[in-house]
Amino acid sequence: MFERLFPRRKARPDQPPQPNPQLALGALLVRVALADRNYQAAEVGQIDRILADTFDLKPLEAAKLRATCEALERHAPGTPEFADILREEVDYAQRRALADAMWSVALADGDRDPGEEIQLLAIETALGLTDADIAAARQKALAGH
Repeated sequence: MFERLFPRRKARPDQPPQPNPQLALGALLVRVALADRNYQAAEVGQIDRILADTFDLKPLEAAKLRATCEALERHAPGTPEFADILREEVDYAQRRALADAMWSVALADGDRDPGEEIQLLAIETALGLTDADIAAARQKALAGH
């Protein structure tokens, strides 16, 4: 009798995937864009371009990857765990280039936001970048802004 009134809910199979370097990068890009609590179309487009260029994806594939990364970012571990995945799999020069990409996401909406800059610093530090390389990425991004 109670089964009809209160049916059991099925387990949700929509658990986010385990992060790999591709998903970790995407989730960190999304995290930067969300740091100011204002996720704009310009930032979404910039994330899609970065994912497409980095992983040689077609625009639709990049958008699907970003959507997966958005879900992962909402349910996933903190920044250090994503950064650890990238530190293990990506060489230093590429991680330095990732900092440039993340700055381009942070500035894609045309605004400098302290929350985004704090998030960027945390990510760059977790990626193991030197203070000099962090400062250079910031200076390069702001010079072009």
